[in-house]
Amino acid sequence: MRTAFDFTPLYRSSIGFDRIFDLLENASRAPTTIDNWPPYDIARTGEDDYRITMAVAGFSQDELSMTQEQNMLVVSGQKSGEDTGEYLHRGIAGRTFQRRFQLADHVKVTGAGLENGLLTIDLKREIPEEMKPRRIEIGSATATPKVAQRKIEAEKQAA
Repeated sequence: MRTAFDFTPLYRSSIGFDRIFDLLENASRAPTTIDNWPPYDIARTGEDDYRITMAVAGFSQDELSMTQEQNMLVVSGQKSGEDTGEYLHRGIAGRTFQRRFQLADHVKVTGAGLENGLLTIDLKREIPEEMKPRRIEIGSATATPKVAQRKIEAEKQAA
């Protein structure tokens, strides 16, 4: 059974979370048949470090491409030539693929490597210095100017 969520009440009371709500709505509308090739793992290797490992057996570095556009990482692979061999059994898939990963804000790709048929992509969340928590000094009460109080008089009405 599929349940649709209504995020409308959250739009009324929150500002700047539109992207998160859009992600949740898109995830709830995702098709039930998802292509899960090539297989991959996502691991957290540190407090702000992540690693994606994809099994891309049979692909060389020249046949793989990786691009990052804002908060989307796209990994694709395309075989460069036709294999004209006669196969009795073909179990190693060599088909073209494109895998998309939605990245959080401030997550950047720091490196990638291909070894033994595994593509490893290292990611790091780098929060800008101006967005990190900072301590604010509190001054003494005498340093602030006094605010003049206004007196409001009500109009007198004649009877």
